[in-house]
Amino acid sequence: MFDPLVRRSAISLRLQAASCRLFLGSLAVLCSLFSVRCFAQSAPLPPGTSVPGAQQQQPSAPSPLDQAESAIEAGNYTVAAAELDVYLSAHPNDARALFDRGYVADARNQSADAESWYRKAVAADPKQFEARLALGLLLAGKGDAAGAREQLDAATQLEPNPPNPAAKAQAFRALARLLRTSDPTGARDALVEALRLTPETPEDTLLAAQIAEAAGNGDIAEQEYRKVIHDQPDSPAAGEATAGLAHLLVQERRFADAQPLVSSALQKDPDNPALNAEMAAILNAEGKPAEAVTVLQKLHQLEPDSRSVTGMLADADFQAGDLEAADALYLQLLASAPTDPGLLDSHGQVLIRQQHYEDALVAFRKAAAALPSDVDAWTGIAFADSKLQHWSGELQALSMRSKFAPDNPATLFLWATAFDNLHQTKSAAEYYQKFLTADQGKLPDQEWQARHRLVALEK
Repeated sequence: MFDPLVRRSAISLRLQAASCRLFLGSLAVLCSLFSVRCFAQSAPLPPGTSVPGAQQQQPSAPSPLDQAESAIEAGNYTVAAAELDVYLSAHPNDARALFDRGYVADARNQSADAESWYRKAVAADPKQFEARLALGLLLAGKGDAAGAREQLDAATQLEPNPPNPAAKAQAFRALARLLRTSDPTGARDALVEALRLTPETPEDTLLAAQIAEAAGNGDIAEQEYRKVIHDQPDSPAAGEATAGLAHLLVQERRFADAQPLVSSALQKDPDNPALNAEMAAILNAEGKPAEAVTVLQKLHQLEPDSRSVTGMLADADFQAGDLEAADALYLQLLASAPTDPGLLDSHGQVLIRQQHYEDALVAFRKAAAALPSDVDAWTGIAFADSKLQHWSGELQALSMRSKFAPDNPATLFLWATAFDNLHQTKSAAEYYQKFLTADQGKLPDQEWQARHRLVALEK
């Protein structure tokens, strides 16, 4: 059917050896393999608290700040908060106490308060490693990449108090994760620095694979993913590596290699969201939309609040021909993002196939208003106008589309029929000929019509 709307350890040496092939990339991994955000409980202990193996002098009598930090170490955050508030009322610029207060708020999941206290600690002592690291982790968890990078960069230039190589390595690893897709070279360098301080872990190898994939270096990414799977087959990292490798293979359209890998992994972890998403992508690419829908329905049950999963299921329903199910999901997503061009385009495509052309025009025009360079929107407007016999509107939409993308056989045919219906004979004949030259047998019904119209126009 004629349809112009179809669219859419040794790791240090390995990383350094690959540096000449790494370049900035924007390939997004479908699911983040592990979070850059660490809870306060996993962050370095506040200055002055005990660190295994560290030599500390014991005061003859604990100070109020020492008492608060003892409460922190014991996990008694309510007591710690009360003691710190009293102490800070008399010592408002004590950087150590300010960090402690932020740590307590972080541990109690009071992220806004934690951020405020951490910023006060940084202002009081810009060279305090702990506050910089904690603030960087918190901002990364909030999605503030620029703010997180500023703090983590600063933390990697400072030293923990007392000295703590693991904490310093944590800062470098957090920076590497943050830069993974936006700056693969910077991420690689940060990971190498972390490995100078602490031994390599399976998570490091996993991160190396992500960095290589983001840089467009598929060979190294595949090598690192397979290393994790081989060396630690029963570890959580192996499951994430399998999902990452599957994603890479799917992106390279190596479906025959990806499917057995994902099938085997799903037997061990049938509810893994990333693996289910990759299986759906494989099935859809293999022309099995109904099976893809089944997998995505399961995934949607696992992650009902995930917009990306809902969108994937909607697209799969659309491709499987279940227009009502697809549109219900598109409308659900549009309820919270009413000007999203992609969702409006998808909604418009459903309406086109349901032959609701006036309603489709409304959706496509909203998409074009939100994103004037939206090629799909202008194509949709042109097609709907052609069905409604709005020939002038059709030509205007095609003219706008041509500013952002070259014509294809389908749009050339739309140009030709619009000119033909407006009795602009010369232009119609010109575009019918362009269509026949470009199509090369892909749209036989339209080619037959074009040839017959050319004969008629010559009379």
